Amino acid sequence: MTDTLERYSSVLFDFDGTLADSYAAIAASVNHVRAFHGLPALPLDEVKRNVGRGAEYLLTHTVPGGKLKDDLALYRMHHPSVLATLTHLLPGTAELIPALHRAGKKIALCSNKPRHFSVAILEHFKLASCFSAILGPEDVPLPKPAPDMVRIAIEKLDVECERAIYVGDMTVDIETARAAGVRVWAVPTGSDDWQTLKNAKPDRLLKDLTELVAEVRGM
Repeated sequence: MTDTLERYSSVLFDFDGTLADSYAAIAASVNHVRAFHGLPALPLDEVKRNVGRGAEYLLTHTVPGGKLKDDLALYRMHHPSVLATLTHLLPGTAELIPALHRAGKKIALCSNKPRHFSVAILEHFKLASCFSAILGPEDVPLPKPAPDMVRIAIEKLDVECERAIYVGDMTVDIETARAAGVRVWAVPTGSDDWQTLKNAKPDRLLKDLTELVAEVRGM
């Protein structure tokens, strides 16, 4: 294996499906908005497949017939009540992030999740201090799969593209990294399955983040 953590000075992560499973929290807030419109609750898997492309995309595809601006407000008002209690870290996250930080790697978050939600969850799990930059869609002209978020993160970290790696769980993340000119690893722990990710040809396809824990400890 030639593509390992040792060759990179910075690691950029997606959030939902990569570092944490927050799908139950997202589904709860989506269904809160649906209930306001008198619509029945959607099952988790139906919500999950619309996660990762931003809140506007999520609500447009899960709450038909509503006014997007009002639905976004309802969603964002409800979400703080569930984001911590219905979110759990994915395997490897709790060990990997502090280990990367101790190893001197610069860490950033590039997620289509609103930044204040990401910060709240990372603070809840006592990981926020490990991150040198936390970016959301409000911080860039265009959300993923546009390259803006990754490019701005690299600027903030003051690293070269060749020394940065982006880790995500969706083909959207692979497209984002390619457009930004950085290498990309994928984990099948979120919205896209192993075969879908393999077909998108990331530079490395992991089982989950636990693969990287031993790697960073061995550096």
